[in-house]
Amino acid sequence: MPLLLAPYYQIQTLIPHPFQNSSSSRRRINTTTCPKQLVFPRSFSRTPIHFRSITPTSQQTHHHSPNPQSNKTQDDGIPFEDVKLLVKFKSRHNYIRVLEVSRKADHPFAGSRLLLLDGPGNIHSIYFPLKPFTDTYLDVFATFPPILPPGPIGILGFGAGSAARLILELYPQVVVHGWELDPSVIGVGREYFGLSKLEKQYPDRLFVYVGNALAANVRGGFSGILVDLFCNGSLVPELQDPKTWEKLRKCLRKGGRVMVNVGGSCVEAEDSRRNGKVVMEDTLKAMRRVFRDKLFVLSLGNRKEDSSVALTGALPDLDVWKKVLPGSLVGYVDMWMPHTS
Repeated sequence: MPLLLAPYYQIQTLIPHPFQNSSSSRRRINTTTCPKQLVFPRSFSRTPIHFRSITPTSQQTHHHSPNPQSNKTQDDGIPFEDVKLLVKFKSRHNYIRVLEVSRKADHPFAGSRLLLLDGPGNIHSIYFPLKPFTDTYLDVFATFPPILPPGPIGILGFGAGSAARLILELYPQVVVHGWELDPSVIGVGREYFGLSKLEKQYPDRLFVYVGNALAANVRGGFSGILVDLFCNGSLVPELQDPKTWEKLRKCLRKGGRVMVNVGGSCVEAEDSRRNGKVVMEDTLKAMRRVFRDKLFVLSLGNRKEDSSVALTGALPDLDVWKKVLPGSLVGYVDMWMPHTS
């Protein structure tokens, strides 16, 4: 396929974590999960690309700016010349685009590569070659291994390997099995997102499969399952069915848990009838029918319905959990709240 820019498309950013990780050059970055849209005009120009954002006063974040003299805010956007389209094509399952943000860009995504898979342009993977953390909900996924029993972790909706990379680098004992439906996504991950290097670095700890993630299983069961399954800009419909969660529960070892990106109102679907907030609520209702009162939700953004991550099982000892996490991730622990029907 020729790598031509479409008339326009949008990027909906992932979720920045609301914690300070630098004491120098303090400035506020976005902590909302609301869509930030990156729109490409028909022809190249020097018009800035705008990431619209709202920063809640209760979740101010400090970020080390590459340019201490800059007064630029998130609403000023990224200059068009700081974003490069690396590849664009349609696979059997997805509309794949890979973008690269210049290291010189005055934005938290500076130096990253972004994977877009659907028409609205929701980001499905993010890769920073020079740092481990992503400042997104994927960092919440990285808090998962310390509260699990021994055993392998399954990632359903592997994408380009962003979650796997964090977990493998932070927890030397963990083995990851990942499932991705689209082989083209795995190919893009290997070429543009460091997945090939990751597979070579951890040949005995990382196993990637192409196929239906909801049919995933390993002998002896998973200690934990990360679920990040979206299609056409929406959580897959199977996740609104309690039977799916009952099946996944049976794939767990004793004491095992599930952590899920359940999306929210800021997830933009190709089908306008798939309202992100409603789909999130229906997914949580389906989970609650299986896990009952052992279901917790971590909300990110201005409003509870903006975007959320769900966790099953009894809430662990929070102090013990914090002690085994890197400092950048500790703040997430206190954000979990019981799900109420």
